[in-house]
Amino acid sequence: MSIQQGSAGGVPVLILKEGASQTKGRDAQKNNITAAKLIAEIVKSSLGPRGMDKMLVDTLGDVTITNDGATILKEIDVQHPAAKMMVEISKATDNEVGDGTSSVVILAGALIEKAEELIAKDVHPTIIVDGYRKSATKALEVLNNIALKINASEKEQLTKIAKTSMQTKLVSKESDDLAQIVVNAILQVTEKTESGNKVDIDDIKVDKKAGGSLHDTKLIKGIVLDKEVVHGGMPKRAEKAKIALINSALEIEKTEFDAKININSPEQMNMFLEEENKMLKSMVDKIITAGANVVVCQKGIDDIAQHYLAKANILTVRRVKESDMTKLARATAARVINNLEDLTSKDLGSADLVEERKVETDKWVFIEGAKHPKSVTILIRGGSQRVVDEAERSIHDALMVTKDVIEKPAIVAGGGAPEAHVAGKLSEWASTLSGREQLAAQKFAEALEVIPLTLAENAGMDPIDSMTELRAKQSKGTKWTGVDARNTRIADMSKLEIVEPLSVKEQIIKSATEVASMLLRIDDVIASGKSAGGPPGGMPPGGMGGMGEM
Repeated sequence: MSIQQGSAGGVPVLILKEGASQTKGRDAQKNNITAAKLIAEIVKSSLGPRGMDKMLVDTLGDVTITNDGATILKEIDVQHPAAKMMVEISKATDNEVGDGTSSVVILAGALIEKAEELIAKDVHPTIIVDGYRKSATKALEVLNNIALKINASEKEQLTKIAKTSMQTKLVSKESDDLAQIVVNAILQVTEKTESGNKVDIDDIKVDKKAGGSLHDTKLIKGIVLDKEVVHGGMPKRAEKAKIALINSALEIEKTEFDAKININSPEQMNMFLEEENKMLKSMVDKIITAGANVVVCQKGIDDIAQHYLAKANILTVRRVKESDMTKLARATAARVINNLEDLTSKDLGSADLVEERKVETDKWVFIEGAKHPKSVTILIRGGSQRVVDEAERSIHDALMVTKDVIEKPAIVAGGGAPEAHVAGKLSEWASTLSGREQLAAQKFAEALEVIPLTLAENAGMDPIDSMTELRAKQSKGTKWTGVDARNTRIADMSKLEIVEPLSVKEQIIKSATEVASMLLRIDDVIASGKSAGGPPGGMPPGGMGGMGEM
């Protein structure tokens, strides 16, 4: 239905541009709710350790196989504006806490679906939104009460957290070894501050190379550069390395302005070339004087300079990315030098070993064995490119959850236990509310139960029996009862060492409530008219009719 005009005393009044469309009231709500529910449906089957994977093929025929919620939603090009909001919360959750990207979309979808039932009974959306907001605050309070405080430097607890995060992924079989690697990497780069611990994920470089198997993944206390040694005559290995990091080119700079040099005789030509040689040799001499036996240069290196470096037995790598230079400086305690004149032995970093190794078909330079590296590398190997890509996503999630716990040392059990517990508490609390808000709080509790319910469904368990058993055990006070999807039963999750960071659970509830509240308050969708460049904002032609395009 599109309102193009009203009439004032019989005179037609055009309000919207030609070709614009407007969807109002119930229709607009229904449209947005359906879109949001469809997005939740897409992700639903990938939740939990028995969740399925999605194969995503882009326009170029590139294949991605994953069950990471944020990746699935990022790769499918979503057109519908309401569906885009769901994609945004999964992205935001991924950036903020790194895990729970599927859960947040499933919970948001459930909240919207439950609200739809109330709207059908003529409960005003604003009342539902208020009820949801109060319920979310109450839910966070309950979560904080049951969370276990832990010591952030306990390796054992951190390993459990990292393992749980990988249990739901393709790499679950190797999760024992990989969790150890992740925890060691995080502890290596953790910095203590007055307000607690701080971890910068960027200090951990994750490199991947297909070949070998996941078992060959390893942590390198230093940095791997995907470059080879510049010159064949240089050593391919340097022990007890003294490393110079140089940000300027080891070349003769061209003059800024047009200059002409008139050379009239061969002697003059020779003098000119010798002068250039001398300048390059003096550059290399400065490096030798400082005592470096490894040079990592961010820019180019002249052939003649390469010759002198090779003669001096200095292992050299050039054109290294700036981000890698920064990581190298943190790993080896070197200073990045912009001007060769400044180079002294104090600026050099140290490492036990710098070596060029063949990784599959490429030659890479490994800089390892730094004393107290503040930056490390995880080198992922795996049977095929798809496996390595998915392993990288899983390791990213595991790194993030370990970081979350180090920065906020509180954990809850997994397997839908905290959601089920909070749902029970919210149901009791809802009965103390008055009026229609009570209905909204009740629906919020039901929506939370969708997480354990989905886990059970994906594991092939009977959803109704499972939920009945889960509620019964929860009401007897065993708060860590959840869905053990691996062994298809209801069990105490804390005994199975399935634990998750409290901050992930908090983020899921906050984000899902916010996006549900936002969608429910929309009662009018106005799509502007066709301009020369087609419909704006990825809206399908004809306004909201783009459901079929998803």
